[in-house]
Amino acid sequence: MRATMFYTIMPDGTVKQVNPFTGNEVWAVPGRRNKPLGNGKPVPAVPLEVHSPEDYCSFCPPRYFETPPEKSRLIVRNDRWEMIDTLPPDQYAETVAEFRRVGNMFEIVTLDYWRKNYAYKIPASRLKWREDYMANAAGFKHINDIITYKAMQEGRTEQQVAKLPMTERLAMADAFFGGGHELVIAKRHYRVDAKLESELFASGDMSLEEHFQYFRFTIAALADIARNNRYVRYVSVFQNWLRPAGASFDHLHKQLVALDEWGSSIENQVRMLRDDRNVFNEYGANFALHHNLVFAENDHAIAFVGIGHRFPTIEVYSRSQAGRPDEHSDEEIRGMSNLVHSIHAAMGNEISCNEEWYYTPIDAVYKMPWHILIKLRINVPAGFEGGTSIFINPMTPIELRDKIVPHLYTLRDQNKIDRIRIAEECRVDPNPLKYYLK
Repeated sequence: MRATMFYTIMPDGTVKQVNPFTGNEVWAVPGRRNKPLGNGKPVPAVPLEVHSPEDYCSFCPPRYFETPPEKSRLIVRNDRWEMIDTLPPDQYAETVAEFRRVGNMFEIVTLDYWRKNYAYKIPASRLKWREDYMANAAGFKHINDIITYKAMQEGRTEQQVAKLPMTERLAMADAFFGGGHELVIAKRHYRVDAKLESELFASGDMSLEEHFQYFRFTIAALADIARNNRYVRYVSVFQNWLRPAGASFDHLHKQLVALDEWGSSIENQVRMLRDDRNVFNEYGANFALHHNLVFAENDHAIAFVGIGHRFPTIEVYSRSQAGRPDEHSDEEIRGMSNLVHSIHAAMGNEISCNEEWYYTPIDAVYKMPWHILIKLRINVPAGFEGGTSIFINPMTPIELRDKIVPHLYTLRDQNKIDRIRIAEECRVDPNPLKYYLK
């Protein structure tokens, strides 16, 4: 283990880090490390004007028609979780969606991208759904309303929108039915019994079962996106929590974006796998074990503080032999979900963060483990970073570990998280990730 290449503690206390997988150079400098686990300024205690039902934003249940048509929803009926696909619009109010899957009204990678670059055609099943939806009076109104909203957000005037021919409206609507940028939206906007505007409903506020269903529903969406577009090579999955992390709504949701390439970071990691199949153990889990950065685990996943990230980052790795989320068993998914849930709960809902998923690409021969990075957006890269490509991280890996571990103990004692192993309870077996075995 060439530790000094990646992790050096200088005599003055500066911790120099290089991420083994990305090459990012990061310093934690004395005098900038004493930042609390938060965004650095108190959130004002503004009393919440309670709405029942919640209708605070376009993602709230009473405002279903302010998002594109539902590709699927997850409900609880007779104490059982049930997924309903392509629900007719006049039946939206008959059940309450715990989670909803909809197209993104403003795509990053658009339907036109796939059409013009690959001659992509929307599958027959999706076209049939579009026809049925538009034949429904509620659906026809829904599509017209959101097309009008979208066109005006893009800069068209009311007069221009009114003159849009139906053929152009239908063409704009195609992305809602056949596009590859989707949202998975949670039901709640605020915590149950919230009294303040700061008491937003976050991942850590879910029950273990809710969070598991959130994960499994997202994984089903990931697999479905790939199934409906033969040109997709990877689906980016991420969650932006709060505005500093890039969220457009302070309402819990994940995003999935279909891509026709892996991206340079994953391409580099695949090259590393080609040279050393065990690289994610060597430079990930084993490295973390040797430097006491592992702080939580269960039988199916392991969590440790990552090095060489622009923001303080926690890494959660699956122990499964499977390399893609949809190849995991429910038990393995639950193990990943429970550990990620525990970290979100320990962080609380006021820390802005990104949750990023990584896994073996659809068309990759070399297998990497499914892993999730949780990046705390508590610092802002500025001029120094831009000019030197050395990023200043406000806390060392050890400091981040020591800030989160006490919260995990407290939450476990309160039965608010899973019975995970914490800190010194964690096993120290080498090569805990088993992705390379099969």
